[in-house]
Amino acid sequence: MKNIKLSIITPCLNSDKSIAYTLSSVYSQTYKNIEHIIIDGGSKDNTINILKNHKVKKKIILTKKSSIYEAINIGIKKATGDYISVLNT
Repeated sequence: MKNIKLSIITPCLNSDKSIAYTLSSVYSQTYKNIEHIIIDGGSKDNTINILKNHKVKKKIILTKKSSIYEAINIGIKKATGDYISVLNT
């Protein structure tokens, strides 16, 4: 059986109050073949520092003033998984 890869896309903007919980939620899963793509739309708070300092494997894509839908579309284009899911912060 093929080892299925899951891509999880997380759009965020000024999410310093919740992004660490989101990262912990993804990485506490028992299934480990997960690609986590986080698209930040130009956060002005501590979100980027939290993302950079959190010791989990992830792709961080920084954009300027993208809407949630644009962020999801960017994530879909970058995803390499067999299945794609969206997890908001």
